[in-house]
Order: sequence, then C-alpha cells, then structure tokens
Amino acid sequence: MRSRRAVVHRLPASGPDDVSGVETLFDGGLDPKSVVAVLGKTEGNGCVNDFTRGFAARVFGDLFERRGAGEVAVVMSGGTEGALSPHWTVFAREDVDDAPTGALAVGIARTADLPPEQLGRRGQIEMVAEGVGRAMADAGVTGAEDVHFVQVKCPLLTAARVEDAARRGVTTATGDTLKSMGLSRGASALGVAVALGEVDVDHIDDEDVCSGFDMFSGRASASAGVELDGHEIIVLGMSEAWSGPLTIDHAVMRDAIDVASVREARERMGDGALVAALAKAEADPSGQVRGRRHVMLDDSDISSTRHARAFVGGALAGLFGETEIYVSGGAEHQGPPGGGPVAIILDRSRS
Repeated sequence: MRSRRAVVHRLPASGPDDVSGVETLFDGGLDPKSVVAVLGKTEGNGCVNDFTRGFAARVFGDLFERRGAGEVAVVMSGGTEGALSPHWTVFAREDVDDAPTGALAVGIARTADLPPEQLGRRGQIEMVAEGVGRAMADAGVTGAEDVHFVQVKCPLLTAARVEDAARRGVTTATGDTLKSMGLSRGASALGVAVALGEVDVDHIDDEDVCSGFDMFSGRASASAGVELDGHEIIVLGMSEAWSGPLTIDHAVMRDAIDVASVREARERMGDGALVAALAKAEADPSGQVRGRRHVMLDDSDISSTRHARAFVGGALAGLFGETEIYVSGGAEHQGPPGGGPVAIILDRSRS
C-alpha cells in the first residue's frame, strides 16, 4: 500500500542569499521536484522596505529553476531580532510504499493577484479562504480540525499600487504602506478563520479588519511583503493517509509570555526531536501584558513588530533551547490580541 510522506529540513542561513544548505540536500539525494514549500527567516527589518525577503525569494526561485523543481511556495518572513537565527525550513513530500499511519501532511496553493482596492477588505478574506480550501485538498486533509498551521504570505500596498487604484477610480483601505501590512495580515488571517470554520464570513464587514479582534484564527500565520501581488498558502496538518515519523500539534498563546500553553502542547506530543517551531507575535494592542504597561507601541524608532518578535522569540527559545525559530511579527486576528498561534513539528523517530 502506498502513502505520502513529508520530509522537513531546517537549515541555517549565513545571509539571505545562502542556499548552500539546500544545494547540499539536493546533492545528497533530495529530489528537487519533491520540494513544495520553503519558510524562511531573513535578517531584514520586516517592514515595507525589507528587501531581504524579495532577495531571498529570488535566489530560491533561481535555485529551483536551475535544479528543475516544480511549483514551490516560497514564504520569506523578515526580522530576526534578538537572538533569533536566520534559517530556512524546507518542506518536501514523496510517495512511498508504506502503509498510511497518520502523520504530518503538507499542502500548498497560490491565489491570483489581489487588486489593491481589495486589500484589507472582504475581497481578500474570501480569496484567502478559497485558497486555504485548495491547499487543504492538496494536502489531503479533509477535516478543519486536522489543520494545525496555515501560513499565508500576502501582499502589501506600495505608493505605486495606491496610485494605480486611484487612476482606476477606486480607493484603497489605506494610503499608509506600513499600515497596509497589518490590514493584509488581518484580512488573510480572517480568510483562514473562515476556511477553518472559526468565523462565519457573513459576520465580517470591511470595518472589522484590524478592529474586531474578538474574531481570530488559532491556526493562522500571515506575513506581508512587497515581493508578491497574490498569496502563497501553506497548510500543515495531520492526515491518516500520510506516513512517516513527523507529527504536528499547536498551541495558542494568550499573551506574549504564555509559554505554559506551548509547553503543554509539547508535552502532549510525547517523545520526539524538535524539527520546527512556528509562531506569531505582536505587541498587545491594549498597551499592557498581564496588567503591566509595555512601550512597544510608543517607540518611534523601532516598529512594534520588531520588539514583539524579539520578545516572543526569546521566550520560546528558552522553552525549546533553540534559536532557529520561525517567529513572524504582527498577529492581527492570529490568536487573541497580544497572543498568537504556535505550531510544533516533531520527529517521533528521534529524541
């Protein structure tokens, strides 16, 4: 009996153009055509002008074209503040002659380009929800309860994109390019929530994006960037049709220091070596963490997303004993306000 098996490699990066580790994997026998997704943490500022994301995505695109890979979802998240380590997480899948046992499943989807006037509005929510459904089907995950993490790379607004909308006689949700990142992340997260049945799309208005924070997904991770106009979507879950030693579970941090919830999820998973930890982080919009004032939102020199990545990254690094953690800043509608989802992938064959 045949099944699918997921293969995940986490590799250090000396810079946004360092794909030597992936080259070594290919030279060692990993079939480039088996690779379906790459999650990367690059050492840029994670803001509108973070060109390390586009640089890394271009380098990976060139690598995959040169090596004859197929369609690969390349998601680059800028910002490795504090002691977070730049790295790549490569997801591959292969057909094997093993009986299905239930294991990590990986699926991808790509949407059409998003018209700038739809960013941060219902149009984006519906586009992402439809894309998540296709990524679930690609993974062979049939139930929303089996999905543990959905990574969306979404676009942002540039001055040129805002001007394009104005020339066509339509308005954008904002003219502020930095604010557009949050709106895009928020709408994308709500799209995930709709796809997974966490929120009813009929209950969402345009004004709820980055406002109605009682609506959120406990499994969405969205990262905005200038390097694309549509959405790259990666679904990670469990499927009985897959085999292999990899397993995934998730927790939802209720605030930036809620490592207890993550520890509980890790203990629930039992024995196994950490393959990857994927997390969201944001400065609590209330200006407080457990009743104590924070000043992340008042810093005019450093974006609050950079503070949050460093803070949550440090907390999780202490828990896992590992600095190669994928921490993405800006968690609008991704977990409760000030908190965020965390996914853990283990290899049950190693300890």
